Amino acid sequence: MKEYKMRRGEHLDDRMPDLKGSIEEYFGDVTGTEEWQGHELYVVEDPDNPVFDRIVAGAAEYGSKKDKLAVHFEERPAEDVIAEGNADAAADAVDAKNEFLLEATGRDAKSRRDSLKREVEDDAPDY
Repeated sequence: MKEYKMRRGEHLDDRMPDLKGSIEEYFGDVTGTEEWQGHELYVVEDPDNPVFDRIVAGAAEYGSKKDKLAVHFEERPAEDVIAEGNADAAADAVDAKNEFLLEATGRDAKSRRDSLKREVEDDAPDY
């Protein structure tokens, strides 16, 4: 499960007031919910795109801190998808993930990567 921050001064519920509806728009029908570290997240058991096996996404709320978007994409092996003749679906899956994360967080892929790098560097032990 990965957690994504919003841009400075922005909040998830402002960017995606209907988070469940947005998840369904990008990935398919929400079939239930699942608890992860005390957060109730939406589950898409049968995503529209054949690349995905399952998607879990929702708001990770931390009370005094800003909410984050928690997401886990379970994907099928690329060679299986291509062997089935769904190579185009792989590109569509990448686009869907990036567009969803951009809409939710206001951060493009490069900005999200840079933020994760800083987070890892901040967590590195001092020797």
